[in-house]
Order: sequence, then C-alpha cells, then structure tokens
Amino acid sequence: MARKISDEELEQAVLLRTNGMSYRKISDYTGLNTEAVRYRCKDLPCDDAPVLEGVLTKIEHREACAFCGKPITQDEHHPGRRKRFCCEACRRKYWKLHRDEQKKKPSAIYVKVCPYCGKTFEVYGNRNRKYCCHEHYVLDYFGKG
Repeated sequence: MARKISDEELEQAVLLRTNGMSYRKISDYTGLNTEAVRYRCKDLPCDDAPVLEGVLTKIEHREACAFCGKPITQDEHHPGRRKRFCCEACRRKYWKLHRDEQKKKPSAIYVKVCPYCGKTFEVYGNRNRKYCCHEHYVLDYFGKG
C-alpha cells in the first residue's frame, strides 16, 4: 500500500510542476510515487504548466530553488557560496521533508534503554530522554489505566 502524501510534499510537487518539471522527474527528485503525484496534481492549476527540460540541472547547479524550482538570483555583492533556496520558507519546508540529509554530529547521538519496554533506541541531541516514545512515558508514569 502506498503511503499518503503529506501537505508539504504535495506543495513541493505542485511548485516543481508549476515551474516546469515532469511527473517522473518530480517522483525521482522527491521519492514519491509517479502516479500519486500525477493523481494529486491533475485537478490543480499546476497541471496546465508546460514541461521544461533542465529544471533538475538548474537545481543541482543552484540556479533554481531546491524546494519549489523557482529561479534564484545570486546577490553580486555577496559572491560566496551560491544560495540553495529562494526564501526562508522554502528552506524550512525542504529540511522538514529531508531530515535524513541533515548532517548530524556523532557526539550528539545517545544510546538509551526504555525503562518501560526495555527496547534500546538512539536519541539525537537530548541526553536526558528516557523513553522510546510518548506512549511508554504515559504508561510508566501514570500506570496502566
């Protein structure tokens, strides 16, 4: 069974489609099912957009936003590293969907044992966490009720 597409993933697919990316390339780029993307976009105004070639290449060369595919203008007075996103909102939405791509410090990963179920789990950035999930915290703290 295919997983449900979240609102953020649908928004990204619509923006990429509006900026000229084909359904197959959206599917490859986002990891979503091609038919699911086509089905969700077919009734939206983005379906009428012409398919342009090279949107993925522009994203790779940082000429287009990695979330929505809009062209990015680099400020000529700040010639450092090229921008990856057109705005702060796109940056936040992209990293919310692609948490697995974030670089994590190995020193901030802690291995813990849940006192309720005895399961070993990894925690990132919170050395004081005790339970593997909220449900086990509630059951252990308040009892089985």
